[in-house]
Amino acid sequence: MQEPLSTRCVISGGGPAGIMLGYLLARAGIEVVVLEKWADFFRDFRGDTIHPSTMEILKELGLLEEFLTLPHNEMTRMTLHFGDTEATVADLSHLHITCPYIAFIPQWDFLNFIAGKANAYPNFHLLMETEVTDLIVKGGRTMGVHAKGKEGAFSIRADLVVGADGRHSTVREKGGFEIQELGVPIDVLWFRIGRGEVDDKQSLGYLDRGAALVMLDRRDYWQCAFIIEKGEYEHIKAKGLEAFRHSVATLAHINDSTVAEVDSWDKVKFLSVSVDHVRTWAKEGVVLIGDAAHAMSPLGGVGINYAIQDAVAAANILIPAFSKGSPTLDVLQRIQERREKPTRRMQSLQVYMQDHVISPLLREKDSFRAPWFIKMFNWFPILRRIPAKIIGIGFGPEHVDVSRF
Repeated sequence: MQEPLSTRCVISGGGPAGIMLGYLLARAGIEVVVLEKWADFFRDFRGDTIHPSTMEILKELGLLEEFLTLPHNEMTRMTLHFGDTEATVADLSHLHITCPYIAFIPQWDFLNFIAGKANAYPNFHLLMETEVTDLIVKGGRTMGVHAKGKEGAFSIRADLVVGADGRHSTVREKGGFEIQELGVPIDVLWFRIGRGEVDDKQSLGYLDRGAALVMLDRRDYWQCAFIIEKGEYEHIKAKGLEAFRHSVATLAHINDSTVAEVDSWDKVKFLSVSVDHVRTWAKEGVVLIGDAAHAMSPLGGVGINYAIQDAVAAANILIPAFSKGSPTLDVLQRIQERREKPTRRMQSLQVYMQDHVISPLLREKDSFRAPWFIKMFNWFPILRRIPAKIIGIGFGPEHVDVSRF
């Protein structure tokens, strides 16, 4: 068993929210411990999109120039195929921002980059293969966490516990936080295919006759998300792998041979999509951010960026509070007050698109026509600026309070 530890802040979860908050606190001179249950950041099911709002934060931190030296691809226009109709639904080139594009970069590269910067501070401690198992609560206040690491169980006393451990958050569960489920009619099948003949593909997504596919460029291969109606996975498996591969190839306008490497259902990962929102993000001594507070839909790929916005808002609020002692409940509640409206607005938009656009299209098995409003993006290109701003910048973008660092 390890010896008990103590710190100012312990963060559960080494995803975008946890690593970014840990970096910001350490940079401001606050001792922080981040717990990540995996041995590395190489998780295949993490988002790959760094949006303009996040790159603006990196600029404010003086990290953008170096970040952009990492291998990445840039997308200024989001083009979708609806049956035979091709439509550019967002044009980010008109955004008045430093980087008017979405950078495609594996999330593990982003996390390694931020963690590397954080490790330069002696008051930053990242414990890999370590996870929270329970909260230490005394007199109604969270005083730290019980954890399990490579050397066994131990405890960490802290002035503040931050749950940044995703949609299956242990901190959220052990803290008894109430969750509001928003309901999702879709799930995702996740797999990869080699570049091959699809090297020149520029389209992000395809929808046709009850099927939808998103292709994310990971330079050496395409990461694919095949969107299905919730509950349809077993029916798809029953039809056989060959039928599935043919559906993918037909949808993406590529040869069946391109998808041949998906030769086992073991190479197709089922992801159950959920969208939820915690009613109260904070209790005495503990606060939730990122997916732990509000699990986002994959639509728009905004989850990582809203998690980072949460981290920046939390840092701006917590840093001055730590200088006065332990953050009070009033201080922690200000994080929710700051971030709840932007996240709820985005979730409401995502749920609307799922319920009224994606789900009806997935149910359409015969004749297929692009919705009239999709065609308007081709008729009136100026309309592309609206989704570009919503996706690229989002609601309520945060800025680093540079006076704190």
